[in-house]
Amino acid sequence: MLSLLVPGGHGQLGREMAARAEVVRAPGSSELDVTNAGAVVEAVKTLATSAAEDGLSPVVVNCAAYNAVDAAEADATRAFAINGDGPRLLAAACAAHNVPLIHVSTDYVFPGDADRPYEVTDTVRPRSAYGTTKAAGEAAVLGSGAMTWVVRTAWVYGAFGGNFVKTMAKAAASRDTLSVVDDQRGCPTWTGDLATGLLELASLVVTDKAPTSRVLHCTGGGETTWCGFARAVFEELGLDPARVHPCTTEEYPRPAPRPAYSVLSDRAWREAGLTPMRPWREALAAAFAEHGEHFRAP
Repeated sequence: MLSLLVPGGHGQLGREMAARAEVVRAPGSSELDVTNAGAVVEAVKTLATSAAEDGLSPVVVNCAAYNAVDAAEADATRAFAINGDGPRLLAAACAAHNVPLIHVSTDYVFPGDADRPYEVTDTVRPRSAYGTTKAAGEAAVLGSGAMTWVVRTAWVYGAFGGNFVKTMAKAAASRDTLSVVDDQRGCPTWTGDLATGLLELASLVVTDKAPTSRVLHCTGGGETTWCGFARAVFEELGLDPARVHPCTTEEYPRPAPRPAYSVLSDRAWREAGLTPMRPWREALAAAFAEHGEHFRAP
């Protein structure tokens, strides 16, 4: 059985991990600041020691992140501390105590100019401050010498915290129509499925079946645009999806550049023997079935 430490445990993915794992400590940033070297070392040491005493296999799953994409453009120093230095400190502590580390990353490490799904071997070339700091975290983890795996995901939503699904539900309750970008393509990913996939990976990395590829992609199956995603949310809310109108990225400028195409290939995930994620539309329906009350505007 696993014993997990999940930094970033109060975020939308961290809370989902805590809800689905059996033996887990999921501290928020106030309990475990991943930029504090001493705190990181102590947390990993405690995990390793307690797991050994209980006959469990320790694994760290790093969900801590500065993921305010636009704010990172003006706050790159703080974003780098959490997204770049934090993973480096975790990897060093994990190496010292022989604990595997799974680090969650993002599609934003790619430029978004591809015309087919990004493979794990494709060149990282971020265009935003957020993407740059996440790419730095990946490099730090993979170059640490620790037992590490980087899992990139995208377009994440869930019952906890703020996300696109909740934003659409709130907008639907206050506006007759809304315009949503229709020229950016990606893979919506429910935290319930992502957490399940990460737990499956954690179970593998402590065995002789650990994936040989140290970078993996885990997103909802298939692809859509933000407009298509929004219309699907309206359908789940029992509303007319025609209320969502398409617009272009140019019509909705943001401080940080968005990838026009950020579909991630799950080839390495499947080749590692991990369960493929279900189609994103099916997952959205499942998310509403399980947590519908969290997705509806008050």
